[in-house]
Amino acid sequence: MRIIAGHYRGRNLKNPPDLRTRPTSDRLRETLFNVLTPRIDETTRFLDLCAGTGAIGIEALSRGADFAVFVDKSRKSCGLIEANLDLLSIPEDQTEVVLADAEEYLRRLNKNGNEENGFDIVYFDPPYQSEYRPVLDQFALTDSKILRDEGILVVEHHHKNELPDLIWDLRRWRILKQGDTALSFYERN
Repeated sequence: MRIIAGHYRGRNLKNPPDLRTRPTSDRLRETLFNVLTPRIDETTRFLDLCAGTGAIGIEALSRGADFAVFVDKSRKSCGLIEANLDLLSIPEDQTEVVLADAEEYLRRLNKNGNEENGFDIVYFDPPYQSEYRPVLDQFALTDSKILRDEGILVVEHHHKNELPDLIWDLRRWRILKQGDTALSFYERN
């Protein structure tokens, strides 16, 4: 697994030691960032939920994002993310690694967060057999500050796992399919 473009282009990342973590393929990451790159600049805050290896958030940093938060409920995954950040010598003030369940992390953000701590881009890539809706509902709450104005939520899922086009005031504006995987892009109505 390697970083595709930007400051860390061509650099290799450490892979997970087992098959329980399903890293996003280089090809799918390239497709994803073809859509996201125009939205990334030096003020972009990026959230990588169910981060696994951290490849998505690291790719965002490589392409100019200001700050990335990596959330995973696996202690091993958080260690792998830290190892990958260290391997690339990414400054600590650009990242935060959080050991937490995605839904619980978002609940805490909704309870204690504010617009300033919100994110411009959120990438959610849970294990395919997971229940997506409880996490998606956290973004759709009326008073949710997780997504900044004009922020987007991208959900990676199996193409047969149909996600809703509308979740309260979040609407899906694009879906990309590649092999067995789909990317659903959401924003506030």
